[in-house]
Amino acid sequence: MGRFRGGLRCIKYLLLGFNLLFWLAGSAVIGFGLWFRFGGTMKDFSSEDKSPEYFYMGLYVLVGAGALMMAVGFFGCCGAMRESQCVLGSFFTCLLVIFAAEVTTGVFAFIGKDVAIRHVQTMYEEAYNDYLRDRERGNGTLITFHSTFQCCGKESSEQVQPTCPKELLGPKIFGMIFSMVLCCAIRTSRDMI
Repeated sequence: MGRFRGGLRCIKYLLLGFNLLFWLAGSAVIGFGLWFRFGGTMKDFSSEDKSPEYFYMGLYVLVGAGALMMAVGFFGCCGAMRESQCVLGSFFTCLLVIFAAEVTTGVFAFIGKDVAIRHVQTMYEEAYNDYLRDRERGNGTLITFHSTFQCCGKESSEQVQPTCPKELLGPKIFGMIFSMVLCCAIRTSRDMI
């Protein structure tokens, strides 16, 4: 009987530790989502007319998922400490639902990645063309794209030189070219396998 109690106590504290980590991970997800939305480079996109609302919705879902993780972690801690079958059963059900949602989200993200890439490319094309039509006005979206992705223009940087990050105008361009060539070569070799 003593070994059984010792095993249950070990499981109880392992579950408590797991839920504490789960709660901390939820806090980190919320912090990351809020920072990326309001404090990272994406905050500059919101000042433009063509802000990427679909991306912001994804960040809000991320913050909601973090809040759900925190709540589940808290209830898991409470269930483990109180040794309540009802709370632990609810905790298991919540974890099962979260797992199913993560798998579903992963599948949809994998299926829809091409659409998201095309949408970002279209947004860049529109910002690029807007800048070429009216260079005097400037374009914050194009500047944000260039500074975030450390790039400059489409084929040539001559037309959009004022929107390029200053550090790209030097010898770093060769590093970017070599890294992109290597990236494309890796992608090609993986596609062949």
